[in-house]
Amino acid sequence: MHVIGILGGVAAGKSLVARQLAALGAGLLDADSAGHEVLRQPEIEAAARQRWGPAIFGPDGHIDRPRLARVVFADPPEGPRERAYLEQLTHPEIGRVVSQQAEALAAAGKAAAVLDAPLLLEAGWHKLCERLVFVDVPREVRLARALARGWTKEEFMVREGAQDSVDQKRRRADVIIDNAGPPEYTQAQVECFWQSLVG
Repeated sequence: MHVIGILGGVAAGKSLVARQLAALGAGLLDADSAGHEVLRQPEIEAAARQRWGPAIFGPDGHIDRPRLARVVFADPPEGPRERAYLEQLTHPEIGRVVSQQAEALAAAGKAAAVLDAPLLLEAGWHKLCERLVFVDVPREVRLARALARGWTKEEFMVREGAQDSVDQKRRRADVIIDNAGPPEYTQAQVECFWQSLVG
């Protein structure tokens, strides 16, 4: 089974490209949903409670992601230090869940699967991938999209700063898809890539 990793800056449209590939027949490896699952594991919750106390937990007794985000995306030096701890705590487990998803898709006969993960390179999950696709969008367009989602410029900059540079991601990619235009333009490029992959 071919595993395709999606790279791109914040608000580049990586999930759009992943959905378009899934619509063409690729299985979807969703590191974000795996992250949700991992944050509910009792041992992860216990470690998080010991590190950050009850303030990051919601009324349902589970970790509240927006509350946790305020801790790990806080200003330096606290934010980066706490984010590094969270990644050390969760990334191995997320990688394990994603690997299980990939095995299940391969067993089901999927020709390809797409891995959509914000920290694909940083977490080392690119090692699971045969091809890396970079979703290319100018920074000002990505910022406008993030603001339209309700983010602040500061949130955008902090999230971007927590990832490898866009240039580094572009250099690592095997394929570049331009997502600065309408979805149909992106779709045409995705279909062309898909045909080159599976014939």
